[in-house]
Amino acid sequence: MRDFLQGVRVMLWRQLLRFARMRMRVVGSVVTPVVWLVFFGFGWSSLFNFPMARMLFGGLDYMSFLSPGILMMGVFMASFVSGVSVLWDKEVGFMRELLVAPTNRIGSIVGRSLGDAIISLVQGLLILLVSLPLAESIRLGGIPLAALAAFLVGLSFSSLGIFVALRLGSTEAFQVIMSLLMMPLMFLSGAFYPLTNLPSWMKAIAYANPMTYGVDLARGALTGVSKWGAWTDLSVLLVVSAALTIIAALCYRRKTLE
Repeated sequence: MRDFLQGVRVMLWRQLLRFARMRMRVVGSVVTPVVWLVFFGFGWSSLFNFPMARMLFGGLDYMSFLSPGILMMGVFMASFVSGVSVLWDKEVGFMRELLVAPTNRIGSIVGRSLGDAIISLVQGLLILLVSLPLAESIRLGGIPLAALAAFLVGLSFSSLGIFVALRLGSTEAFQVIMSLLMMPLMFLSGAFYPLTNLPSWMKAIAYANPMTYGVDLARGALTGVSKWGAWTDLSVLLVVSAALTIIAALCYRRKTLE
């Protein structure tokens, strides 16, 4: 246990230091969701600017409906892309140094996932800060629960990104998979529109998407509008984040024992 905790601590601290030194990564991860929030949000707000339209969004104005989704979009993008750092570590030789270091290997991957989840949470909170003046129905008291949702989503997708990077082994292949997954997962999460009237096959995909429950939990915390309720969303996110972290750790252990 001591070796495991040491591995977690070292890799978590290393990821946070890398984040602090890569300012352009922070800017890029925050600017893209903010652009979506401003242009997409204001554009659709003008279309839904009448009382009957608010019924589609649980009585919310569209910008308030969209803001929790953009928060999760930023967290998702930042956390999933973190898998690229695994491939970069392999290219520069850091992975070899890590493998021969006297640290617990599973602890190293758990620490990396936790570090990337914290980084994505910070970026998500910056996006939320930008959205506060634009959304009229955001409740400040819901920010802690929304932050917990963002952390669990970040942990889930950072672990998934690490797993994909370990299985593929090349930056080009990872970028292809990332391009194929990112848009469907974002649009089938309830971030941009309600899931109620989707076709049944699209609903099945949406309900299997962990980001869907993160969006619902954040939206419920920040606006009071939720489809499943906080306990259901939180339970799903806890199970998924734990499962994906374990899968990434076991995949890494098998990879290094070959």
